[in-house]
Amino acid sequence: MRVLVIGSGAREHALVARLMTEPEATEVLCAPGNAGISRIARTADVAVADTDALLTLADREAIDLTIVGPELPLSLGIADRFAAQGRLLFGPSAAAARLETSKAFAKAFMARHQVPTARFRTCESADEAFAVLRAGEFGSPVVLKADGLAAGKGVVVADDRAAAESAVLAAMSERRFGASGDRLVIEECLTGPEVSFFATSDGTNVVPIGTAQDHKRIFDEDRGPNTGGMGAIAPSPLVDAALGSRVMQEIIEPVIRGMAAEGHPFRGFLYAGLMLTPDGPKVIEFNVRLGDPEAQVILPLLDEPLLPILMAAARGALNRSPVRVGGDRLTAVVVASRGYPESSESGQPIEGIEQAEGIPGVAVYHAGTAMRDGRIVTAGGRVLTVVGRGTRFDEAIARAYAGAMRIHFDGMQYRRDIGRSALRIAD
Repeated sequence: MRVLVIGSGAREHALVARLMTEPEATEVLCAPGNAGISRIARTADVAVADTDALLTLADREAIDLTIVGPELPLSLGIADRFAAQGRLLFGPSAAAARLETSKAFAKAFMARHQVPTARFRTCESADEAFAVLRAGEFGSPVVLKADGLAAGKGVVVADDRAAAESAVLAAMSERRFGASGDRLVIEECLTGPEVSFFATSDGTNVVPIGTAQDHKRIFDEDRGPNTGGMGAIAPSPLVDAALGSRVMQEIIEPVIRGMAAEGHPFRGFLYAGLMLTPDGPKVIEFNVRLGDPEAQVILPLLDEPLLPILMAAARGALNRSPVRVGGDRLTAVVVASRGYPESSESGQPIEGIEQAEGIPGVAVYHAGTAMRDGRIVTAGGRVLTVVGRGTRFDEAIARAYAGAMRIHFDGMQYRRDIGRSALRIAD
């Protein structure tokens, strides 16, 4: 089976690396890929936003299944484009992808289908948002979310009304997020630990594939601005069988049923970001693809081939039996460039990747990397993800950091506390 993976990050590196080990995958191609992916698979220099060129590539290469990594091509309707030409693709339609691409749609959808989430109001103007804040309906702190995609930077937790009003002005008057901030969702601030829950659906059937805990803030102890993710652990020690079953029954299955009932069957990965509140799990947000860095710790734990699952889901023939997950623990540490998340440096030579990969139980996935004059150099904010594997979290954490310490480039930064919370919970 010939497979095309779309994307250029560490998530896509993890997908390609996983598929390369499976006998059903006779060839794996990645577009556009990165320096790490090009070491293990063929790459094609096609942008993720160029859906026509990607379709042409799939046709030319006689691809049997295309797997979409990032959200952008999904938001642009790549699944619809491929379906119209009879090409099999794993990922939701543009209408189904609104669960991620429109916070306002997702909140209204959850309200229609009684999916537990924070109380909210959707505002179409700054004046309307100011009125909601003045009314004090949600108290303080309060959460403000740009409606559309904002590269992980469209959410503000405002401690007081002044901070909330500044966030409104930034999104709706200064247009910091462009058209994504033309509408704003204001909601109550939920409290409790956060968990990432992943499932795969064929539009009717849905099965869980794993849990993780992300670390979003740039600095230790969850300080500083939000990022795309500075590390993750899997599985989440907070999710036992009973809680996993509850999440499926109260959140995941109602979403799949609701999308089908509204005429937009959801096929693809569904990622629910959850807050475990005193009243039970509630949805913070949905993503319609694997997370990054969560994919780097979810995919290696699957204890059966991935490709047949994705092919069955794309065909609408997913088996309802649970996906087998191994018993190991994984920790991912994201290595970023100087200035991230506000800016990033490129072109810095990277040393030590092979030494890190030589440590037993360590894998290194590339994100913002490129080849220059035969050397691997930085080419983005999040540069690498170093993953450690062990039978316990302390082993996985130690291996991940042993790998990270082998790697060097000018301006390199990473958190030193990834997985610390897991050590407070018995393995």
